[in-house]
Amino acid sequence: MGGKGIRIEGLKKRYGEGDTAVHALKGVDMQVAPGEVVGLIGPSGSGKSTLLKCLGAVIDPTAGRMVLGDEVIFDDGWKARDLRALRRDKIGFVFQAPYLIPFLDVTDNVALLPMLAGIPNGEARAKALELLTALDVQHRARAMPSQLSGGEQQRVAIARGLVNRPPVILADEPTAPLDSERAMAVIRILNDMARQFETAIIVVTHDEKIIPTFKRIYHIRDGVTHEEAGEGRGFD
Repeated sequence: MGGKGIRIEGLKKRYGEGDTAVHALKGVDMQVAPGEVVGLIGPSGSGKSTLLKCLGAVIDPTAGRMVLGDEVIFDDGWKARDLRALRRDKIGFVFQAPYLIPFLDVTDNVALLPMLAGIPNGEARAKALELLTALDVQHRARAMPSQLSGGEQQRVAIARGLVNRPPVILADEPTAPLDSERAMAVIRILNDMARQFETAIIVVTHDEKIIPTFKRIYHIRDGVTHEEAGEGRGFD
């Protein structure tokens, strides 16, 4: 898989100490290559949310190693100096709800992250429009979030996740609120964007509609991951 994508080795997360300690992650191993979309599935309480928060640098793992692109970001402690910058520049997030800022139009919702990273406003908006065009929502560029359909809002959220060209995107139940047709459209977009931008994408899902689309799936049970081949239908 080379030096890109994301690699996780022996990742552990313990909450609490002593007899009351809860071992949420007991040694997770994962690899996701650039341009690849993998599924992460498991029952409630299996560790999915904890793993996603560790990967997103939202909470501190207890032990293990994470390599993002060519950079070791965690090795029994954070190696990245600025976790806020890491989240902003290296990790894209797509959530179940789009979480668009209601008082910003579509373009500025997408352009905000590069603006915060110091990119001039005009350049940031140009980057945003390029992605909106790739996602076929450029005609809604000046619309407000309240004027968009659910599918359009999710496309804008995907554009926002991609705008800083992160090596990794974490998608948390991105199709849960959508009907079958729109859910399949979103997962197809994620696959297209992964290939186009060489992004490694991890999709946490319970959505039975999209599970057959993954070529590789990680099941997480009791804080441990198990890899298996998926069906990979429809996205070649």
